Amino acid sequence: MKLTGAEIIVKALEAEGVEVVFGYPGGAVLPLYDKLYDSSIRHILVRHEQGAAHAADGYARATGKPGVCIATSGPGATNLVTGIANAYMDSIPIIALTGQVAVSAIGRDSFQEADITGITLPIVKHSYLVKDVRQLAPAIRSAFHIATTGRPGPVLIDLPKDVTLAQAEFEYPPQISFRGYRLPEKYSATQIYQAAKAIGESRRPVIYAGGGVVSSGAARELLELAEKAQIPVTTTLLGKGAFPETHPLSLGMLGMHGTKYANYAVSYSDLIIAVGARFDDRVTGRLDTFAPHAQVIHIDIDPAEIGKNVRVHYPLVGDVKEVLRDLIPRVEVPQTREWLEQIAQWKAEHPLTYANEEGILKPQYVIEQIWEVTKGEAVITTEVGQNQMWAAQYYKAIHPRTFISSGGLGTMGFGLPAAIGAQVGRPDAVVFDIAGDGSIQMTSQELATAVQFRLPINIAILNNRYLGMVRQWQELFHGRRYSQTDLADTPDFVKLAEAYGAEGIRVTRAEEVRPALEQAIASPKPVVIDFVIAREENVFPMVPPGESLTKMLGG
Repeated sequence: MKLTGAEIIVKALEAEGVEVVFGYPGGAVLPLYDKLYDSSIRHILVRHEQGAAHAADGYARATGKPGVCIATSGPGATNLVTGIANAYMDSIPIIALTGQVAVSAIGRDSFQEADITGITLPIVKHSYLVKDVRQLAPAIRSAFHIATTGRPGPVLIDLPKDVTLAQAEFEYPPQISFRGYRLPEKYSATQIYQAAKAIGESRRPVIYAGGGVVSSGAARELLELAEKAQIPVTTTLLGKGAFPETHPLSLGMLGMHGTKYANYAVSYSDLIIAVGARFDDRVTGRLDTFAPHAQVIHIDIDPAEIGKNVRVHYPLVGDVKEVLRDLIPRVEVPQTREWLEQIAQWKAEHPLTYANEEGILKPQYVIEQIWEVTKGEAVITTEVGQNQMWAAQYYKAIHPRTFISSGGLGTMGFGLPAAIGAQVGRPDAVVFDIAGDGSIQMTSQELATAVQFRLPINIAILNNRYLGMVRQWQELFHGRRYSQTDLADTPDFVKLAEAYGAEGIRVTRAEEVRPALEQAIASPKPVVIDFVIAREENVFPMVPPGESLTKMLGG
């Protein structure tokens, strides 16, 4: 029996187990929306295509399943670009379906035509422009395979309207093979032996865990390695939750706004075991002074990351979970007693701290209270800026896939739509978006999405009426010349929430924080809490850009 291209797409998505898609319709993609109307696949109608991509991203991070987003051709497709780039930088598997003008109209500057496969070429793992209806099913099968194997990432499928209307026999390939896509060769037994030997001989080892631990589902193995060998663990922003931050061996986050004791530990270590992390500049600081006494074991699925930023002595290319399972039985326990005593001393001397001032609400206190009220069991998304770093410092992530943040691209406006995706994927979870008043305004229209689909997300706005992180840099490095960072005319977020049909709460005093959080969690509606915080509070510790990890300001 022949099906139309649109029917084939729906059948293929169902075959891949897709239960929900995030999108925004338009002319070029109407045949697909017509068939979705009769499908069991749930569609979440966002208010801007960027929100669809971020929601698919948040869904993928919260559930471990690939997220799917849909947009029409031209501006609809280009509005997905920021979300696709965000997923690419953080290695998140999403499938982006874009409408396109008819095949015969491609290249003629037709109405709402955009070369989206060309535009997104540097920010996707792969893309397809499907010009033959018979190639639709294989393209979708391949897209899901590519997005979820090896180093995960976004795949785009561009769908000319006439292809979605044409007909073909539907046969979904049970397996797929194609030239040019090969998973990296696995590490050798010799490499495992050498890495295990290096761990056993080390005296000041540190595990540096990244998002690869989360995406490979290797949190349990990481805990086993750390406890067996008694090695302290620090994480990247994307690695939060890979190791319980309430564990005695946890050092919290390292890098520009990491803990002092994590940065000291890395700087004075003799062995760094990098697990699914990529040594980005916000972590290493000044590269030529990064961990000067340490050898490096680097475990990563992507061979391109090995040696890209730091010299690696023991490379282990492969899935993190598989590598750790092979490595752990061979590791001899190093003598780390004196090292752990040194780290305990650093923790005692340099704890995360902030100054309480009578009558002034501090953002760090708000984050601490969110952690206390939720007992660390919530799913947290963040916007980008000071709010993000305070959340990373003061919310102790316990489980993987519970701390969702834009790391590589640093996308303002990510948190709210990501929270929508996370809440859709995990309907029983308490979801908080920790936001800044600047960042939330980039996608605040998605409040309407949360209200329409009755998603009880909680949005905690840390409102200092500044573009806070930029202002902090202006204060520290530009003589307090606050050029274009004052958001004095920030809207009334309580009224904004109410205008969309959500609840709004304003908090100005510390004693109001806990009742507001409890009221929000108990509400079946989306709730916006406008926390009016100290205007010029800074995020400390801070490693100035281009400086060594040991040269920290404040804290």
